[in-house]
Parts: sequence; C-alpha cells; structure tokens
Amino acid sequence: MPRVLLVVPSTTYRAEAFLAAAAELGTEVVVAAEATSPLASQPGHPPALALDLEDPETAAAAVVAYDRLHPLDAVVGVDDRSVLVAARAAAGLGLPHAEPGGVAASLDKAVTRGLLAQAEVPQPRYVVVPPDDPRALQAALAQVGTPCVVKPVGLSGSRGVLRADDLPAALAAAERAAAIARAAGEAPARPLLVESYVAGPEVAVEGVLVEGSLEVLAIFDKPDPLEGPAFQETIYVTPSRLEQVVQTEVVRTTEAAVRALGIGAGPVHAELRLDAGRPVVLEVAARTIGGRCSRVVEVASGRRLERLVLEAALGRRIADARRRRAAGVLMVPPPHPGRFLGLRGVAEAEAVPGVVGVEVTARPGQWVAPAPDAEGYLAFVFSQGLRPADAEAALRRAWAALRIELAGDAGTGTEG
Repeated sequence: MPRVLLVVPSTTYRAEAFLAAAAELGTEVVVAAEATSPLASQPGHPPALALDLEDPETAAAAVVAYDRLHPLDAVVGVDDRSVLVAARAAAGLGLPHAEPGGVAASLDKAVTRGLLAQAEVPQPRYVVVPPDDPRALQAALAQVGTPCVVKPVGLSGSRGVLRADDLPAALAAAERAAAIARAAGEAPARPLLVESYVAGPEVAVEGVLVEGSLEVLAIFDKPDPLEGPAFQETIYVTPSRLEQVVQTEVVRTTEAAVRALGIGAGPVHAELRLDAGRPVVLEVAARTIGGRCSRVVEVASGRRLERLVLEAALGRRIADARRRRAAGVLMVPPPHPGRFLGLRGVAEAEAVPGVVGVEVTARPGQWVAPAPDAEGYLAFVFSQGLRPADAEAALRRAWAALRIELAGDAGTGTEG
C-alpha cells in the first residue's frame, strides 16, 4: 500500500478530506504537523510526525530522516504554511515534487511580481516599498497611479489587501496593512506591495501540474464585485460564463505565470482579473483553493480535489475531472469583528433547491473578523444546478436565510 505523508498545520480542517481521498485510493496517510496537533496516529500505522513548519529546512530534514524508518511514496502539503516543507522534503527524497524555488517564489508576492515581469506575463504595475516610508509610498503612487492596491507580500486570503484612491488613503492603507502583517507574525521590516488597481471581473483557476503541464480542473467566476476598499470574497461559480476565447486566454496566461515561477508540479490556484477582456495575473499559489472550497470541485465533477492532488503526488495519471454540472460555493464572511455566537437558519438554507450542503466552520466563542483584518469564514454553502446562474441563485437564497449571531465591536446581537 502506498504511503503518503500529509503536512498540515495543527489548526487545519483540510486533513479529513485528504484522509477520505486516501481511503478511496487505498493509500496510507501519515500526518505531519506541529507538536500541538490534535491529529493522532492511527492504530497499526506509523507514528505521526511533529514538525516546525516555520523552519522549512529543518522540517524537511526531519521528513527525510523519518523516511528511513517508514518509507514514503509521496509528501503533500495542503496550505501556504506547509507546501514549502513538503516540496523540500519530496525533493530530498527524490519523489514527485513541486520545485522548492517555485513554491518559495509563490509565497512572496514581491518575488512573484519580479518573476512575472521578467517573463512579461500580464500583471498590474507595481512597486515594492518599505512598510513605514511615506516618501517611498508617494513615489510608488507616481509610478502605479491611483486607484491603487496596497498589500503585504507574505499574507493570503485577502488579509491586509486594501484599495486606496489617493495619497492620504494610500498612507492609511499602508499603515493598516503593515499592522495586519505584524499581527499575523510577519517580520516588521518586511515590505509592502503597491499595485495599480485593475478594474474588471475577477476569476480563479484551479489546476494540477502533471509533468509540467497544467491540467485545469475549474475556472471560477466571482459574480460579486470586488472593488474595495477591502476584497472580501463570497461566491465562486463554475463553469465560467466567460466567452470561450476569453477562457482560453485565461488558461494561457495562468500557464505562463506558472512557468515563470517554476513551480513544476502539484496543485495551483491562480487569481486573475479581466482588464477590458485581457487577463491580468493577481496571485499564483502552489496549493489548492483554500478553506472548504475544494468541495465545489467534487460537486461539479464527481471527483475529490484532494484525490486528484494525491494521484498527482504519487506519480499517477489524474482521474478525469472535467466539469459535468454547474456548481458553486458561498463563503459566509463575518459582517464585522466579534465573538461568534452561532449561525441560525442553517436548516432553511439546506432546504433551498439546488443547495447540496452547508458546513459551519466557526466555533462558538471564536473571535472572527472580515477582510482585510483576518482570514477565514463562518460557513460554506455548496450548490449545483443545470446552469451556473441556477447554482448562483441557490447560493443567494441560502445566504438570505442565514442569520449570523456575533457579539463584538459593532455591538451585541444578531446580524442578518
């Protein structure tokens, strides 16, 4: 039986989906996480492995040492904190792997921008600036123009990403973005990225690199406008309703971006905007889509995204994941910072025709906040339909049925 080492943070809720996918494949899974992980070893299986994910080099060496006692057939990371450890470990073991240099580049937005610029991949104009330098910021705006977007170089999930329409707003955005980055554990001196704002609809591409070739699993439309000042994502729907010629160009641009970064293998999640119909790359990540959103690929195609990732990591030909039906996911954001008390109306949302699942992920008593201050959602709602419009409509009806209970900065009570 093949054995896969799954590298995860202790706070993840992605492990269960990978374990279920591994069971489908007849694959043994060993979990590697921080020492505080609640994920325990399974009886009759090799012991779980404790790793320091903040030290990828040491963690990868620990995986190589573990392989001597418990041989591994693949090493898989599931999010930004674990993918570099997995890539370095798999490379050290001579297993199929993403290129560590490409993965590292994807984790630093400034490095990503530089590599895309060298490869002449369409992207926003950009300048990298120190976190506390008003003159540098003013000079950056002279180059990128306004409106602009200010963001930390090392965060994901829209954390710290802010639109600014003039210099005073940009100065305030930079101060806030730097504070958010520091609160998230980023080094105080780590720079910020200032980019030109790209108007137009936003899409996401989900794929897996197999032998350097990008297998596209889904192109997602984001029907809710993302115009700032913060960029809170809510709804993804697939298949895309863009014209086929535009979809083809979206894929070509994504492939060019992936080549420029040199990721090489494994999952890819890319975000692009359409500037007068021309795809422009916003982000490229060497991982799958975040949160519970991976389930939408299964709803659309009948194939678990996690299974496809495991198949690729084991060097197998990935199963057919061509879209068969329209599907969507609603990521329910908190309306304001506060203490999560509960989510009412779940049964009503589940009863909406076309809704195929509601998963509440926030825990009672958990402190939550919307973008740009935090990453994460209260719940995920999944839908399917004959057409993308049907899947989207089901999500909006379900959203209207949900009533969020928060106690916090905006007062105590219920938010609809």
